[in-house]
Amino acid sequence: MNRLMCLLICFFVSETQGFEIPTNGLPEFAEYGDLVELAPGKFQFVPENRRYQRSVFGESGEVMEEADQVTLYSYKVQSTITSRMANTIIQTKLVNNSPQPQNVVFDVQIPKGAFISNFSMTVDGTTFTSSIREKTVGRALYSQARAKGKTTGLVRSRALDMENFQTEVNILPGAKVQFELHYQEVKWRKLGSYEHRLHLQPGRLAKHLEVDVWVIEPQGIRFLHVPDTFDGHFDGVPVISKGQQKAHVSFKPSVARQRKCSNCSETAVDGELVVMYDVNREEKAGELEVFNGYFVHFFAPENLDPIPKNILFVIDVSGSMWGIKMKQTVEAMKTILDDLRAEDQFSVIDFNHNVRTWRNDLVSATRTQVTDAKKYIEKIQPSGGTNINEALLRAIFILNEANNLGLLDPESVSLIILVSDGDPTVGELKLSKIQKNVKQNMRDNISLFSLGIGFDVDYDFLKRLSNENRGIAQRIYGNQDTSSQLKKFYNQVSTPLLRNVQFNYPHMSVSDVTQNSFHNYFGGSEIVVAGKFNPDKLEQLQSIITATSANTELVLETLAQMDDLEDFLSKEKHADPDFTKKLWAYLTINQLLAERSLAPTAASKRKITKTILQMSLDHHILTPLTTMVIENEAGDERMLADSPPQDHSCCSGALYYGNKVASNSVPSWVNPSPTPRIPMPVLGAQVLEATPPPHVMRVENDPHFIIYLPKSEKNICFNIDSEPGKILNLVSDPESGILVNGELIGAKKPKNEKLRTYFGKLGFYFQREDVKVEISTETITLSRGSRTSVLSWSDTAHVINHRVLVSVKKEQTVTITLDKDMSFSVLLHRVWKKHPVNVDFLGIYVPPTNKFSPKAHGLIGQFMHEPKIRIFNERPGKDPEKPEASMEVKGHTLIVTRGLQKDYRTDRVFGTDVSCWFVHNSGKGFIDGHYKDYFVPQLYSFLKRP
Repeated sequence: MNRLMCLLICFFVSETQGFEIPTNGLPEFAEYGDLVELAPGKFQFVPENRRYQRSVFGESGEVMEEADQVTLYSYKVQSTITSRMANTIIQTKLVNNSPQPQNVVFDVQIPKGAFISNFSMTVDGTTFTSSIREKTVGRALYSQARAKGKTTGLVRSRALDMENFQTEVNILPGAKVQFELHYQEVKWRKLGSYEHRLHLQPGRLAKHLEVDVWVIEPQGIRFLHVPDTFDGHFDGVPVISKGQQKAHVSFKPSVARQRKCSNCSETAVDGELVVMYDVNREEKAGELEVFNGYFVHFFAPENLDPIPKNILFVIDVSGSMWGIKMKQTVEAMKTILDDLRAEDQFSVIDFNHNVRTWRNDLVSATRTQVTDAKKYIEKIQPSGGTNINEALLRAIFILNEANNLGLLDPESVSLIILVSDGDPTVGELKLSKIQKNVKQNMRDNISLFSLGIGFDVDYDFLKRLSNENRGIAQRIYGNQDTSSQLKKFYNQVSTPLLRNVQFNYPHMSVSDVTQNSFHNYFGGSEIVVAGKFNPDKLEQLQSIITATSANTELVLETLAQMDDLEDFLSKEKHADPDFTKKLWAYLTINQLLAERSLAPTAASKRKITKTILQMSLDHHILTPLTTMVIENEAGDERMLADSPPQDHSCCSGALYYGNKVASNSVPSWVNPSPTPRIPMPVLGAQVLEATPPPHVMRVENDPHFIIYLPKSEKNICFNIDSEPGKILNLVSDPESGILVNGELIGAKKPKNEKLRTYFGKLGFYFQREDVKVEISTETITLSRGSRTSVLSWSDTAHVINHRVLVSVKKEQTVTITLDKDMSFSVLLHRVWKKHPVNVDFLGIYVPPTNKFSPKAHGLIGQFMHEPKIRIFNERPGKDPEKPEASMEVKGHTLIVTRGLQKDYRTDRVFGTDVSCWFVHNSGKGFIDGHYKDYFVPQLYSFLKRP
């Protein structure tokens, strides 16, 4: 019997194609007892017979209970990022301990846009290796093996937002199997940082589990951060070592830490490990890196004023948008409209089988106009079909007409943002005709950005539409948060800083130059240019960049030092010496794939296809034109990793209105008579909070202060009864430059003749960093100097500003961390909007810390230096359930009452009871002075002590 009873390879390719990968694999393992660990794969074990349990001794003698008959010995991922070029190796080792054959599924998720370059596996001593072939050649080899009755495997399937590589193998009793997968991706800068995501899904406990990420950036690393994406389960496990130009992140949880709970057999390793970083940017025109005959130019200038924009929002309101998609789109649009600047102009178009405009002309983004537009959007009721063609032509017409009339600032940038969830069902239905109509009417100074929502949308069509018109496209699915995804997409294109960016390399004899974007630069992003150069004709490593900023023509120059880069790379063992070549290949093939989809003639398409194919083979890159052949040394067992066929058909059961093919797809109003022209930092990263520390200082409800005293291990609580509008100082430390104040709001009406007050706004000021954070029940506002960013509670995001990290967990928590040494958490409490009394309010939680100076004060700050207390003479109180006692503190003897308060961090609805000794009369005797001494005039005023 053939030892390989069943072998199956699945490669799911998403819309964005990807390519080549590292050249050196991980070291081979000697014996299973010495196994190293492995990668972001999800392992499913499908035993053919009944299960039984066995015990495996892991590290330090700890016992691993195995409910399955296949043991995962090692699980390892190794990533190296060299100047934004990331190489990742995934490797695993397993063994079948049962007396029966077992099926093992190796299912690896790869980030969208990554490219597989190599795969190998060893099954009970038989090694399979891979090669990249032209698709027709690979299929011929597969068919040849199949015709001769040899073992073959071939699967095609669709992917959604991720690419998957899946292998299923049936292994005999006692057999060992090892998988190794290589892939490569480029890190694109979005919202001011690079983000490297590794999908970790072992499916079970691993005896050895290890993840290593090396970041090598010759430009210098400005910051590096690993957000908590596992709900605090692995707090402290990621270890970060950071130097000036390189950093290392290590994630090595023991078997005990992998468990979901102390006696659980399930693994808690199920999610993403995320590394976020940015590089240093000097006051020059980016970074020019030259190496081995290739150059890469990174361009991301800062401290530029935004350019005014003219923006048309084109929103699909057809029947398929009904429900949560429309609700979330409306909520996102309201936030987006609030972000418009006063010098921007905008309008809104909504369409189903008809096309409507909120305003027939662009209007300035005044507060009145924005409010009116939000009211218009709130009243939208989805229904009918989808007339994309006429909606886009209407948007183009409005921008063209405004330009003809001289109503656009010549220094502004014009954008159209299309949001749709389906194929056209009304008017012009032929996609190529819609593309032609848009292209013919769109002027060169307009960019089209498309966001496709749901499973039915033809994303390839939206990509072609945007790529052809100086924009980008993105897709989200119906099971994702439409609101936050739409806002994240908008933030990527909402801050134009430079127009008409042109690159010139006059003394480098360059060729085959390509870049990742069009000629407008948006804040928080990066333009990347790559190409070849001839070392023999090199005169000077120089680039000259021309661009237009707000009312200013810029000419920028960059010089590179090739010897310095070569010396740095030669000394760094983890650096990839081929990063310039790989990055150039990545950009070039992606650009050629885009050009191929837009080729005007069959001859030009064949020419582009030939170039892509040759580059794919030369650089060992899996593209839509190639396939990966996987076979053993003898060639008698062969598998094929192939891309799925594209399906452009529309959804079944679609409802059409009017003619399926319009007689004239360009309305008469699109081409009016010519009119003389009259001269004129955001945030998604998913950031989850860590498991709350058990002992903190809290302020909740109306407002109840709960002060935890670590030395005494006591909770002391008191209330502050004040009035709406008053601002209370919570922490004031002028020596450290840290301030926290809270503004009170009142309930809608008194209850039992008493008007309750709550914190409706909190202000945090970090004076040394010049960072202010204002948190209300509606928004989170971050300011540094003259710069301001506004987030909504409907976001999940993070913002790093100097040493201050602000993390927002949607509709729940904002966590502010200073240098990882000091943190503040703010909880949002929502109430029913029609409640007759209650209002939304905020709670604040502050873990005790010794990082404040001795001068720290405030209602909370004074207790960072713990006073001595003594509680004695406990006795029954007036209420049998609330005993009384005497407390000595600060020279006073107080009568305190035992009671319960609430901590809402783990149970946001009912809260968790916290036992404390309650000090009456607004904390008199426990706090210094009177509570009115803590009133301050402004949200960012330090406390003035008498």
